[in-house]
Amino acid sequence: MRKLFITIALGAALAGCGKHEAPPQNAVDASFEAKLQEQLLDAKPGSVIEIPAGHYALKRGLSLRTDGVTIRGAGMDKTVLSFKGQLVGPEGLLVNANDFTIANLAIEDTKGDALKINQGRNITIHGVRIEWTDGPKTTNGAYGLYPVKTQNVLVEDSVVIGASDAGIYVGQSNNIVVRRNRAERNVAGIEIENSVNADVYENTATGNTGGILVFNMPNLSQAGHATRVFRNKVYANNLDNFAAKGAAVASVPAGSGVVINSNDKVEVFDNDIADNKTANVIISSYFSTNYYNTRGVAADYNPYPKGIAIYGNRLKGGGDSPDGLKLKTLKTAMYGLGGHFPDVLWDGYVDPKDLVNGLPPANDRICIQDVNGVINADGPHDYKNPSNDVKPYQCTLPKLPPVVLNPEPKV
Repeated sequence: MRKLFITIALGAALAGCGKHEAPPQNAVDASFEAKLQEQLLDAKPGSVIEIPAGHYALKRGLSLRTDGVTIRGAGMDKTVLSFKGQLVGPEGLLVNANDFTIANLAIEDTKGDALKINQGRNITIHGVRIEWTDGPKTTNGAYGLYPVKTQNVLVEDSVVIGASDAGIYVGQSNNIVVRRNRAERNVAGIEIENSVNADVYENTATGNTGGILVFNMPNLSQAGHATRVFRNKVYANNLDNFAAKGAAVASVPAGSGVVINSNDKVEVFDNDIADNKTANVIISSYFSTNYYNTRGVAADYNPYPKGIAIYGNRLKGGGDSPDGLKLKTLKTAMYGLGGHFPDVLWDGYVDPKDLVNGLPPANDRICIQDVNGVINADGPHDYKNPSNDVKPYQCTLPKLPPVVLNPEPKV
């Protein structure tokens, strides 16, 4: 199908002369918001909505429900949709559609989530900047880039700053690639939650509370497994946690590099991970999250991390100033006032039903190589008998296959 190109007009003068020149920075067209929403409502499969360079103020959230639409700006620092004065709608842009692409623009200061994509197939996010420009605040929107219940998802070359939950979050989704992004000053920089088959690589996560999170939470539509985290830079994620009370990420300690919680078949390899003050790598169960909900936990939920492989990373620093009284006390008791946790901190929870001679089945083990120590914090016994023994982790696991997006996205 031939693409239908739709260009947002920026006033009668431009429309009259037939040119689509970029307006001056901070120029505001009173009719821009209505025109843009009209273009979204009228879009047909194959439509490309071009938004020229400019700084546009919007009061209402936008929505799209048509399959096969592309929204494209002139660049993440040139085309800016500002929701600083947003009065209506929690999201900046809500998409319920398949075959959706958004590229080369910025969404700033939304009241709630910036870009939420719900239940779509073949989603591409390229060169998008999400930012809350007043810095980290609990009142900022929870999620920056937020595909949920999606399939065949690509998030690349984007920037997210200031989300009060997760900057880049892919949840309850399948077949995911998150690459070459920068996440900074969020609670969670990048989070893969309850998702299957995800590759997270060549990203930079710094200045967040937690850098890269791979989580499995209860009572969601699917359990997550098979995530590879590799060739990322995850450093100095020491920001005080500013998540809303009761949010799952509110329990993430400041100073967390890569965190695996209750997820299965996770590989972390070939990353540069440094100077995360609680620990460079944390492996934990649901029991350590301090996150409990009124519905309880579904009977089929597995709260234990299983089949975790940590190997071939370059780790340094970190672990010197853990967040929270229990972890501070544990660090001091084990390593002294001037000491630090080793590279990997495990809470010590293991499924007792799986144990044979004290070990879980071979493919459910936690296998750790090429690190400067591991601590089993003994969370089940309130940290009373922690251990530095590295022998239980001397094993290998079958390698996970690369994620292949099909069809391959085109920007």
